Amino acid sequence: MIKRGFSVFIALALGLALWGILQAQEYFMCERVVDGDTIIVLIDGNKERVRLIGVDTPETVHPNKPVEHFGKEASAFTKSMVEGKMVRLEHDGRQRDRYGRLLAYVYLADGTFLNAEIIQRGYGFAYTRFPFKFLEEFRAYEKYARENQLGLWGDNK
Repeated sequence: MIKRGFSVFIALALGLALWGILQAQEYFMCERVVDGDTIIVLIDGNKERVRLIGVDTPETVHPNKPVEHFGKEASAFTKSMVEGKMVRLEHDGRQRDRYGRLLAYVYLADGTFLNAEIIQRGYGFAYTRFPFKFLEEFRAYEKYARENQLGLWGDNK
């Protein structure tokens, strides 16, 4: 009986610890989507431009480039996913790029991994110029989207 009581106590303690970890995660409001791979998040009253790690979507707002094929669709997808919603940011290595943008993986409150969703659904490429934690997974997601002609890989090229 003592062993069973101790096991229940351990299970409850672990459950409470996990609950505390989940509650400690900070969420921030996504105020605006700049384009398919860049968002603006409100952090401690400051608007921070966040570049999604490992994702490259067709250009829509580059000052020296025209709007690229499927760029508007990629931007609209990202907007539908996160604009006006709470998101959690996770960093991997460098925190900022050369333009001062925060580099992050972006998760929605329901656990959806935005960076991966964009690539899996064919709204962007796996950006593999720099190493990152999910590089191989993102390559596989892009391959899947290409093979299944999703999004920018579709027949409407």
